[in-house]
Amino acid sequence: MIIGRTQDVFAFGPFRLAVGERLLTRDGAPVDLGARALDILAALVAHPNEPVGKRELMAEVWPDVTVEEGSLRFHIVALRKALGDGQDGARYITTLPGRGYCFVASVVRSGGAANGAASFTGATFLPARLVRMVGREDSVRALSAQLATARFVTIVGPGGVGKTTVAAAVAHELLEGFAGAALFVDFGLVTDPRLVPVTVASMLGLPIRSEDPVPGLIAHLRGRRFLLVLDSCEHVIDGAAGLAAEIFRTAPEAHILATSREALRVEGEQVHPLAPLGCPPDEPGITAATAGSFPAAQLFLERAAAAGAPLELSDADAVLVAEICRRLDGVALAIELAAGRVQAYGLRQTAALLDQRLPLSWPGQRNAPPRQRTLQATLDWSYGLLSEPERLVLRRLAVFVGPFTIEAALGVVTGGAVDDATVFSAIDSLVAKSMVATRPVGAIMRYRLLDTTRAYALQVEGDEAERAALAVRHAGYHRRWLELLKVEWPTLSNAAERGPQLSAMNNVRAALQWCFGPGGDAGLGIALAAAAAPVFLAMSLLTECERWSDQAIRALDLGTRGGSDEMHLQAARGMALMLMQGGSGAARAALEQAMAIAEARGDVPSQLMVLGPLHMYHLRIGAFDTTLELARRGVVLAGSVEDPAAVALAQFLLGISLNLAGDLGGARTALEAALRHPPGAPSAGLIYLGFEGPNLAGVILAKTLWLQGRPVQAAERAARAVWEAERMDHPVTLSVVLLWAITVYLWIGDLDRAEAAVARFTARAGSHSLGPYLAVGQALAAAVAIRRGDAEAGVAALQPGLAALHEARYEVLTISLEITLAEGLAATGRAAEGLAVADASLRRVEARGNLVYMAELLRVKGRLLAALQRAAEAEACFGQSLDWARRQAASAWELRTATDLASLLAGQGRSAEAAALLRPVFERFTEGAETADLQAAGRLLATLK
Repeated sequence: MIIGRTQDVFAFGPFRLAVGERLLTRDGAPVDLGARALDILAALVAHPNEPVGKRELMAEVWPDVTVEEGSLRFHIVALRKALGDGQDGARYITTLPGRGYCFVASVVRSGGAANGAASFTGATFLPARLVRMVGREDSVRALSAQLATARFVTIVGPGGVGKTTVAAAVAHELLEGFAGAALFVDFGLVTDPRLVPVTVASMLGLPIRSEDPVPGLIAHLRGRRFLLVLDSCEHVIDGAAGLAAEIFRTAPEAHILATSREALRVEGEQVHPLAPLGCPPDEPGITAATAGSFPAAQLFLERAAAAGAPLELSDADAVLVAEICRRLDGVALAIELAAGRVQAYGLRQTAALLDQRLPLSWPGQRNAPPRQRTLQATLDWSYGLLSEPERLVLRRLAVFVGPFTIEAALGVVTGGAVDDATVFSAIDSLVAKSMVATRPVGAIMRYRLLDTTRAYALQVEGDEAERAALAVRHAGYHRRWLELLKVEWPTLSNAAERGPQLSAMNNVRAALQWCFGPGGDAGLGIALAAAAAPVFLAMSLLTECERWSDQAIRALDLGTRGGSDEMHLQAARGMALMLMQGGSGAARAALEQAMAIAEARGDVPSQLMVLGPLHMYHLRIGAFDTTLELARRGVVLAGSVEDPAAVALAQFLLGISLNLAGDLGGARTALEAALRHPPGAPSAGLIYLGFEGPNLAGVILAKTLWLQGRPVQAAERAARAVWEAERMDHPVTLSVVLLWAITVYLWIGDLDRAEAAVARFTARAGSHSLGPYLAVGQALAAAVAIRRGDAEAGVAALQPGLAALHEARYEVLTISLEITLAEGLAATGRAAEGLAVADASLRRVEARGNLVYMAELLRVKGRLLAALQRAAEAEACFGQSLDWARRQAASAWELRTATDLASLLAGQGRSAEAAALLRPVFERFTEGAETADLQAAGRLLATLK
């Protein structure tokens, strides 16, 4: 055995052991420890959580001396005393009878794996750490060590045994080692195994835009040192097992801790059975002191006291407490429920009720209904202790999936014999009886039925008419909540503020499933889906937006078609389809149907609402003349309503359309007007964009500023737009901003920043399943390669990238990319092919209306003609390019063309003419001397003197 390298330093608890210095410190202060005890400690900490035999220890510490085991025990006692082992719950060294000793505390060794942890940006989502946990310290230590080495551990045990409590404690124990990168996912909210990856992705703030969100999850976790706790997997075990196995296989820095009533049974999993709490034995004459030393009895006494029934445990009472703990098999949840009854019924009656009514059973079958038999007897008994109004309220509260507010309870549970006062009183009692859990979120208290309690309440027989009425109230309440959320959503600036709303969408899903299921109310489902669709869209849950909108549209009948609900459903579905699939016919049909309904109704605000996505659709397919018409129509419509946000949207749409049309002055005016929109001023209609439209005005303004010859201002505005999009934490918005910012960086010549932005853009496209954006990222990466001088590789990658964009009908960037392709072809000696590309692009520009690229295309065509020794045609092309640039006041294009034409003239011996052409254009620039275009022009002018 090796004690440790002399340079090793071990940290555990408040202690630090420097082996080479032979120094042990506690909170920085030296600890007085004998030489032999120090050697023993070094040997043990070098192998944490591993048994070290007595003979091995003695041979290490006394290599040349024969000693008795008593000497070793003597120094172990001294070492434990110096460490404070056993004081205030601290545990360091455990004795393994007949074998040796084991160091059981968590140890950090300098130079160990923890030093290589990848950084993780984001909040820590863990349940609150218990002030005191009874009887699980050894389990937490063992699991912490096991998880650190095995990476994937499942805590297995019966329902209510304390798996969740232990898992949360382990996560808190290891949190520092993961630099706060930890997520706790409670699958008690999920009933469909297919939603397991959706739930994890939503908790991580990742939008879901495909039927399979696993690739996005893997892309997010790969390379990160991360702790993922998957809680209550048994009822979604297939989904949880598949996801855990995939993460373990493909994300080597991720550690997974799962809890389940049975093993997940997948590769890589280490199973840790969690035994019930130790109970006092069934022995005659057991004393209070003996019973009180067992964890199950300690938990019972603590919970009884917390519920208002402190017990001065006598020997007679100890018999009853021991009997209760044994009767409940040491299951923590059952013990807590029983202890909560002592205040009302007393210890003896509680024990009598328990013995009469609560035999426990654990079937352990995967095909058993979720949690139906978990603590069945315990819940029968607990339910039997409730008053009839409490039982009725509990059954009604079970309609909620996950957390709910008191307002939600009042809106759903009240009805018939249950009024507001009954709800308040019953919830107060149910919280006190541990039937309803509480958790404050900000200033609002949220309530939640324990998972086993909810499952039990749902299976209690009741009146079907009452259940149907409850489901109607549940769906109706959440429809009203969604209408309010549509207005509130734009004011929620980050993921932390949106989290509670995202969680509440579980209830919306449940209500939609009921509405469109057997015995549901399809009419109510249509209205609910119409209210939910824009919120799903705003949350970037595109798959769900499309799914429920489509189902509701198919449920429409002659009496409901053409109404407001269909208009909202078609608009949201069209936007979702466009973002997921590109310029599909289905997306266009849905958006046009929504606009037709709005026009037929004479509904101006709704026309503005639909016009944004419709404009975006035509922009993406390259119908730029149509986008300009739509934008001008939007300005007229916005002028007829008093909504500053609608005006800002219309100005943004006009600004981007004018920019592409080559009217840079008009574009700048419109974009600056859009940016004057007051921050945080919401408009419910704007939610349908799927991204924050007016906030994108900044990056289009950056593009406009560069074209007008202001490269420094353009770079600053682009960087600011990216920063603002990051702060908003809205995935689609950031993707669109990055896309246009990359264009600006390429024009400026800041290739390092462009390359970094392309990598980030492409990663987000892969993570969020933004179909066309994957091809955009590939094409932009190729453009960077060409700009860096690797034309061969760039051209080889850009050609298939452009083909994919044409196939997806994503044409907003294709002309700019084709310009780069033509230049790359020329750089590889294929000028004739480049000329063909340029001519085809010119024809499309003339046909579609994105005239902003006309000057640049003519300039590139001129360069290609010059490379083909067609100087006269080249000069004519350069002249046309200059005319277009000057007509559009596009100083950046003019500078590039003037530089190329001057170079051509100089090569013909016309240096004076060349200088006269280039110098006034060059001197007009007042900023950006370090940019590539100005430096190239300056170098040429220097040769013309």
